[in-house]
Amino acid sequence: MRRRPFSSPALVLASALTVVVLAAGCAPSQSSAASPSSVTAASDAVGTSSASAADAGPAWALDFAGSGERIKSAGLQILDAEGTVEHYHAHLDIFVDGNKVAVPANIGFAVDASGQATGISALHTHDTSGVVHIEAATAGKKYILGQLLTEWGVLGTDGSIGGKTGRGDQGWHLVVNGAKDDADPTSLTLRAHQEIALVYGKDPASIPASFDFPAGE
Repeated sequence: MRRRPFSSPALVLASALTVVVLAAGCAPSQSSAASPSSVTAASDAVGTSSASAADAGPAWALDFAGSGERIKSAGLQILDAEGTVEHYHAHLDIFVDGNKVAVPANIGFAVDASGQATGISALHTHDTSGVVHIEAATAGKKYILGQLLTEWGVLGTDGSIGGKTGRGDQGWHLVVNGAKDDADPTSLTLRAHQEIALVYGKDPASIPASFDFPAGE
């Protein structure tokens, strides 16, 4: 993959708000994914990214304010370009009481007050497909789901996720590659082509066991 610095990130203006769109060299996760020149719908609040979700309430909005600090809080570095030493993808689905929550684009991007992307972490998203990109500058590091949730801003200091607490069948639980996983959701290690379902409360009618990653991912 070609290394692309952040000197001129792709930015668009929508509804008088500046938002970040795809700024990376990876292939889009789905054919419908936005291109750098396309216009992305902005949310109603300045500094947030719309997830165009099936269920994306305020608790799940990605707020660009403090994005760099959240990357650091997750134990990740802010890079000036995507890493090329290690490169793989996982897929994340989130369900709350049977309803799907979209994973927003641009988790893991450091964005300044003007809406300018100033860096990126090794762990990030480019669109709302749920594909999680691991593009690291060093080999052999372990990345966990809790780091992504911290970058997103939905992991509370009390262990809550999206404002909801508890673990187990009535709280937060995991289904990985179609099988129940008893690990704490925040400690799950991300692996190539993993299908992760993070579920709260009532299970949805169907939980995917796999994801059809595009060629090259």
